[in-house]
Amino acid sequence: MSCQALPGEPLCGPDFMAAMAVAAVDGGAVGLRANGVEDIAAIKRVTTLPLIGIIKRDYPGSDVYITPTMAEVDAIVEAGADIVATDATHQARPDGLSFEEFVVAIRKRHKTLIMGDVSTLAEGVDAVRAGADIVSTTLSGYTPYSRQLTGPDFTLLEALVHALESPVIAEGRIVLPEECARAFSLGAYATVIGSAITRPQDIVRRFAAVTPRGAVAASGGQ
Repeated sequence: MSCQALPGEPLCGPDFMAAMAVAAVDGGAVGLRANGVEDIAAIKRVTTLPLIGIIKRDYPGSDVYITPTMAEVDAIVEAGADIVATDATHQARPDGLSFEEFVVAIRKRHKTLIMGDVSTLAEGVDAVRAGADIVSTTLSGYTPYSRQLTGPDFTLLEALVHALESPVIAEGRIVLPEECARAFSLGAYATVIGSAITRPQDIVRRFAAVTPRGAVAASGGQ
């Protein structure tokens, strides 16, 4: 489960995310993903499940925003995350390092596992060559050159599974249990589910859209 809520969302805050993590554990989750030092630390206080940590941060001149620099890595490790996930795309990093150089720098300071979030097959292959322990499909559709899909990128998942010996995690726009099952059938080591469960406002919108009032609103009527 990816337990995340961004500033301005109703459930934003470490106490809410810790509660969400406990609910995820009760539901059968075997791992968690969290954003930000406070959320990571709060979740680690209430569960012993493996935790993937990220920090989303914008830097001028770079489109890399998932754990972009060593400053974020240091903070994630200190907060207690078991795995550090970072953008492993071919986009320019704000520190000017290649992904391989970034991995080398992380290895010199920390013993953490490194998960590379990628958007294409080439990025996944390069991430493993650079030293990533795990690869995920997280950023498919979030780079201008990757597939722009409304659902999971099963094509990328299958290609990565066939090309790599490292664990491949399916993440991104997985909404239905059937999609989760398909990811495993294609060889995913694990799946990460987020907004489909942890953003109640999005869940309610899907139901509201099919009510009579929602249907009228969608058609532009009164």
